[in-house]
Amino acid sequence: MLNGSMGSMEDTQRRQKILIVDDDPSLLEALERSFKEAGEDVVAHGSFEQARRALQTTHFDALITDVRLGAFNGLQLAVISRDTYPDIRLIVFSGFDDPVLRTEAEHVGATYVVKPVTGNRLLEILRQPNKRDGN
Repeated sequence: MLNGSMGSMEDTQRRQKILIVDDDPSLLEALERSFKEAGEDVVAHGSFEQARRALQTTHFDALITDVRLGAFNGLQLAVISRDTYPDIRLIVFSGFDDPVLRTEAEHVGATYVVKPVTGNRLLEILRQPNKRDGN
């Protein structure tokens, strides 16, 4: 009985394993620092290829990615993530409030956020109940 109650307490306070991807080194570093200070388990990558390799070897609870990743698109990464981990939380951010990108992001189950983004704002989104869980 005691183990059961401890387990549920740990589940609600469990650190999430989060993959953050952005090709802007200063933003990537700021987001990584923010998440680590909040006690989250963070892996940060500056390219689509690095992130894709990480997704092949590590189970992540959440992916936070910029839409623009050099020649690649963060939405492609979101699709790969969703295919690999159906329950993964997805946040895609962009410098532009593009209705087409927003629709594509929502189609794969991602939250679309317009820059500027902060670690606190992204953490706030991640800690909200997942809409996909309730509907």
